[in-house]
Amino acid sequence: MNRIEQLSSRREALRRAENSVRARIAALVDEDSFVELAAFAYSKSEIWQEEAHGEGVAVGFATVGGYPFYIVAQNFDTSFGGLSKANCDKICKALAAAEKSGTPVIYLLHSYGVRIGEGVNVLEGIAEVLAAANRLKGCVLQFAILDGEVYGSSAALAALCDAVLFTEKSALALTSPFVLSAKAGKNLPAAEVGGYESMGRANLAAISVKNMRDAATAILAVCDLVKIGTVDADLNTPLPALNKVADAKSLRTLFEGGVELGANAYPEVSTHLTRLGGISVAAVLMDRVRLHAGNLAKIAKFAEFAADYGLPLVLFVDCKSCEESLEVQNSALYEQLARCIAALDAAASKISVVTGSAIGLGYSLFAAKSMGFDYTFALATASVALFEDEKGAQIAFHGRDEGQIGESYGGEVSDPVNAAKGGYLDDIVEPQFVKQYLIAALETLVR
Repeated sequence: MNRIEQLSSRREALRRAENSVRARIAALVDEDSFVELAAFAYSKSEIWQEEAHGEGVAVGFATVGGYPFYIVAQNFDTSFGGLSKANCDKICKALAAAEKSGTPVIYLLHSYGVRIGEGVNVLEGIAEVLAAANRLKGCVLQFAILDGEVYGSSAALAALCDAVLFTEKSALALTSPFVLSAKAGKNLPAAEVGGYESMGRANLAAISVKNMRDAATAILAVCDLVKIGTVDADLNTPLPALNKVADAKSLRTLFEGGVELGANAYPEVSTHLTRLGGISVAAVLMDRVRLHAGNLAKIAKFAEFAADYGLPLVLFVDCKSCEESLEVQNSALYEQLARCIAALDAAASKISVVTGSAIGLGYSLFAAKSMGFDYTFALATASVALFEDEKGAQIAFHGRDEGQIGESYGGEVSDPVNAAKGGYLDDIVEPQFVKQYLIAALETLVR
């Protein structure tokens, strides 16, 4: 067999080995745009003596919606997508190229873990991949599409991504869901252990999608929103409906499209990549929040994302300090509290709008000028106070008439104008005009 015939034979063997993963890539990227790198890299399993054509992972670059991405796609048909040292080396080369060119990365993950027989070699390879992916944070966007079951170290790679996209067949776990289920004395399907709905407390930037085309749309939306953009808004258009109701649901009408990240986790705090007046922002909507470790971690993670990519952080505050329970007291509350403070401090620019209540620690964290907020507003209907109600005030004002305390505290003390008098709020805003104030502030910050 001459070299040309040999090449043809090898290409055919590779094509057969990569048939399914190529189909998955094709469903995601623009037609005929995928260019594979290190295609002929392969090794033999020391146990099964099988040739791992393509090393069980296809890497290369392609366009999605006309925009360039590096693609890392695990081939489940080769050793069940198992990681190997050579497999990890291929991934690291792709990530190094992405870092050098500033190109976003999409991982198509489908793996049962590592290849048997690799020993410590593969553990070193996994560490190299995780370190390389971590170095990309804040440099280029990384997306994980869980196109099936993703177990073991590949799940750790997903945790480093800026967004994790779940399909109906996704299951994510560091340990096999069947082992986890059995240890719990149950017999649960994989989706009930590691699926989108069951992973709410994992605090991933999760997005639910139906298929690869939906995934492509969501990825392009996130990439587009990370660009700051320019002001494009009519500042004279009010939103009268907000004067009637200005809760978290109605405030979503301020947003100009966008993507919600982590909607499966702690719904009292929703995190949105969106635009206000054409300017990309990272917006946090709070809905009668009582703080605990989980929702603090969600806010911190999103604030870290905003800091990584230089996005203005806008908080819509409705927070009544910490949840009062022994369970919350004996939890990671304090650790996540410290993380949240650090994440807010790292934000390039940030605006706070008190839309409901800013009580106690809820004010100190999310509305206080001393926390470094560039602009702070309060709606005229909001409450800003030390205590949630007169019961707390009665402790502070011990000895005074309880009726007088209740009347005064409910009406006067919690009026946001008191904070404004001290110079702690830049303005008190009629709800229907809040978007105009926000856009004017953002225009100043992003110039």
